Amino acid sequence: MSDIAIKVENLGKLYRLGLKEPIHDSLVSAAIACIFAPFRNFRQLRSLNTYNPKGEGEDYIWANREIDFEVRYGEVLGIIGRNGAGKSTLLKLLSRITDPTEGRITINGRVASLLEVGTGFHPELTGRENIFMNGTILGMRKKEIQSKFDQIVDFSGVEKFIDTPIKRYSSGMTVRLAFSVAAHLEPEILVIDEVLAVGDSSFQKKCLGKMHEVAASGRTVLFVSHQLDAVSSLCSRAILLESGRAVRDGETEEVIDAYLAAQREVSTNNLRDRSDRYGAGNLIFTETWIEDDSGRRINYARTGMPLKIVAEYEVVGDDRIGELGVTFWVQSARNVDVFELSNINTGDRFSDAVPNRGRVECTIPRLPLNVGTYTYHVFAQTYGRIQDLVRSAGQFDVELGDYYGTGKLPEPHWVFLNDHMWLLSKAHDEVEQTAT
Repeated sequence: MSDIAIKVENLGKLYRLGLKEPIHDSLVSAAIACIFAPFRNFRQLRSLNTYNPKGEGEDYIWANREIDFEVRYGEVLGIIGRNGAGKSTLLKLLSRITDPTEGRITINGRVASLLEVGTGFHPELTGRENIFMNGTILGMRKKEIQSKFDQIVDFSGVEKFIDTPIKRYSSGMTVRLAFSVAAHLEPEILVIDEVLAVGDSSFQKKCLGKMHEVAASGRTVLFVSHQLDAVSSLCSRAILLESGRAVRDGETEEVIDAYLAAQREVSTNNLRDRSDRYGAGNLIFTETWIEDDSGRRINYARTGMPLKIVAEYEVVGDDRIGELGVTFWVQSARNVDVFELSNINTGDRFSDAVPNRGRVECTIPRLPLNVGTYTYHVFAQTYGRIQDLVRSAGQFDVELGDYYGTGKLPEPHWVFLNDHMWLLSKAHDEVEQTAT
């Protein structure tokens, strides 16, 4: 019997995009368009049944293309890549949620998918009823659900509210219960997409522990996550996707290193040209960099030195910007959150005479980061509305420095350093005995 659990051959998925309707700038052009609308609609209706095997044209996009790999029984495979690289589409193809445009998928064994936590929950049903309904949707039998019911409820931590309708749950409670149901599946093959992003930090630790348990049980697992530390600890092998294609397949650490190297190249792009941004767009970032205390642009820093993160922006259109909030969100090379720098948190509000073209800067008096590579995202909001969010906007390396000024360098495996003071004194009971 073959030891191959999943075999993918020349896999591709082609999507057709909707094109933006033209905006008419005069009454005459609008009237002409109205006259020809029936003919245009007829052509569009006919084209819906027309398949373009080459996927050429601006209204076609290959989400996945020419992907080949095999997964053996008991192997834990990580799939990484930037947003839009095709990771979720690949998992949907493997889970049979959607059909491939080309290629072949061979799966030997029962598959369970944990793609969108909470899918199938009904707000009018209680937590208990949703456990049985959602478990059935995910492929569990009634007896299997009954035998695991107490474990599911205990893991979720919502036992006090188990007979309360889901519509009265907070979003965090709903997510925890949904993950608990899916995490207690026992298929031969488990497909997981970004489940470690759910809930609070303590529940995320429980999720990671459960994933370790699943991986150690000998089941075949396909795991997608942006948290590279989790991929590194769970997976023995990884695949890197770029623009829908598998560009690297091998040992987890080697693939992660290749991904980080590609990220470093992306981070040097001018922000004005970045299309992978999010927000209303009334204000956009155009450039960002880091400086030393003399104002010199640098691409590396030293632990304990003064550091300044700078970003320039432009206001798009005629709207005036007020109450501007800017955040620099710093992550380690493995996408672990380190800290955020926000003028809203510090009370340094930008609310008067915000220029249409401006520069914001944040000074860190003593850089508390240890040796390593760090990425930061830039984020702007006005009156609580997101205007521009650019991920991986900038990147810098940190060299080991004498943070404490003692000549002793800190151990490099600690990510964050902080100022602290020590005091040695007599124990309280000994002080009392001396006094008597």
